[in-house]
Amino acid sequence: MVEGEWRVPTKGSTSKMIFRWRALVGTSANFMTLLPGDVISTGHRRASVGMKPPQLSEAGDVVELGIDGLGESRQQVVDYR
Repeated sequence: MVEGEWRVPTKGSTSKMIFRWRALVGTSANFMTLLPGDVISTGHRRASVGMKPPQLSEAGDVVELGIDGLGESRQQVVDYR
């Protein structure tokens, strides 16, 4: 959910990820302790596919995600510096 609105769901496979899941886990583990139940969330390179006009996240947007029985996470998008 971005800014309280569900974006078009995307379908994909970890085989199509730019960075492989093993690399994501390995890189994350280099700077933090990963524990059972931790979630590593990533973006999707085709997040705006199917939206007319395409909608990309902008600075100030709030991105929310959740997994039933696990919890929720909210992040505010900031400008890249």
